[in-house]
Amino acid sequence: MGQSGTREEEEALDERGEQSDVGVRSGGEASSEAEAPGEAAQFDLFGMPVQAAPAAPKAEARAKPSRARSGAQAPLDAQADAPFVTHAPKIENRQPARSTTAAASLWQEEAAPEPAPMATPTAPTTDAPKKRRTREILAAPPSPDVLALASQLPPQVHLGTSTWSFPGWNGIVYGDEYSNSKLSRDGLTAYGAHPLLKTVSIDRSFYQALTVTEYLRYAQQVPEHFRFIVKAPMTITDATVRAERGEPVALNPCFLNAQMAIDDFVTPCLEGLGAKAGALVFQLSPLPDQMLAQPAVFIERLAEFLAALPTLPQGTCYAVEIRDASLLTPRFIRTLKAAGVRYCVGIHARMPDPLRQAAALALLDGEPAGPLVVRWSLHGGFKYEQAKAKYEPFDKLVDRDPATRASLAELAARYALAGQPVVIAVNNKAEGSAPLSCVELAREIIEAYARLANEHEHEQEEHEHGHRREQEPSQQQADAVNAAAMQHSEPQEPRLPDPPGDASRAQTSDSNSSEPH
Repeated sequence: MGQSGTREEEEALDERGEQSDVGVRSGGEASSEAEAPGEAAQFDLFGMPVQAAPAAPKAEARAKPSRARSGAQAPLDAQADAPFVTHAPKIENRQPARSTTAAASLWQEEAAPEPAPMATPTAPTTDAPKKRRTREILAAPPSPDVLALASQLPPQVHLGTSTWSFPGWNGIVYGDEYSNSKLSRDGLTAYGAHPLLKTVSIDRSFYQALTVTEYLRYAQQVPEHFRFIVKAPMTITDATVRAERGEPVALNPCFLNAQMAIDDFVTPCLEGLGAKAGALVFQLSPLPDQMLAQPAVFIERLAEFLAALPTLPQGTCYAVEIRDASLLTPRFIRTLKAAGVRYCVGIHARMPDPLRQAAALALLDGEPAGPLVVRWSLHGGFKYEQAKAKYEPFDKLVDRDPATRASLAELAARYALAGQPVVIAVNNKAEGSAPLSCVELAREIIEAYARLANEHEHEQEEHEHGHRREQEPSQQQADAVNAAAMQHSEPQEPRLPDPPGDASRAQTSDSNSSEPH
């Protein structure tokens, strides 16, 4: 099978744990506390048992449809020698895609709502009774350094993390200790209060399609300037069906099915997130060998898929991220350009370094034409499980990656200087702590932006001076030209009339001079 089932399955299993939610999924809600055990029987004043009232039906008890990739799934071994199918089977009895309203520009900064409350020290109380209640998640007070960086960062740049439900971020993002499930449900308000965190990657949508209500719940927790990066479900972007541990067992008949992408991803995402939907990312998992052996056929199928997607509101973009470096070819980039789709720079052990991917962007844009979409997922020196085990609880930078950070800072600064939006999501497995990586990345983007702006200003001045030199002759040439012009155009001085006596003398002189000698 090659490398199609390497780190992708490990990442999938781990991300499921990081984004685990408890309780009811329908409607995007989950219970904040574990269910309490059944209560004891109740008796009235006369000792007679009281019959319990029937439980009220739960709101939005609609069950979420199963997203299992069952169906005609033959084993991969049986399909390996079969000709590659260029079209996914049509999904029958699907509702037509719902229309989406046009949104205002998603990158325009707007007034943010009231920030989440900051953590403040309080004296412990020993006599107060303990109550079971849902605590409000507090935001960690930002340091003066973070506030200064946030004020200098170009407004086009949106930095953030891959998911947000990490208890180890206490003191960095959150003002107290909270469980993973609590942060997953209610942590975005405190997350969005961080001055530098203006985007986040919703990764759980990769493992199961989300509903409009779930997207709406996320959007309601963040300020207006916030932008989401959202991953499409793997039922659409993974070419194979995988077993429990992630190993591929069959080809996926729903791979690159445009109608399913519209119904299960694009439409609910836009209706729920509205103007806060920044980049809709199709992360293509490692392809099986038989698809990689026919890249032209695969790219043609990808082109058909992208062409069938609906046009997005202004400011929202589609992006494609790959995990097979062999696909990063001019033909692949031209396909994205023809469809108006962005290439998502994916920093991952399976992919080339950022500089080579930046070269692919140069082929796509010529000049920065943005938006720039980046997902910094994994430190290049580790496998996924190794990085996770080494970096938990993700509360400090463990393995700094200055080369990658410098490359991303340069790239982000160039796009920001060109006036294009930039969204970058950093994973904890990149350096050890995603929000701390964002702080250091912001620092380098500010420096790179200032340097590039200064260079650009000098280039403009030199260009203007050179243009003037081409149009204006040198001073020497100008003097010579002016002198020649004056000589040819200088008028003759008028002759004064002769006095009366001089006229007779002049006539005599003239007559004498005419005599022969």
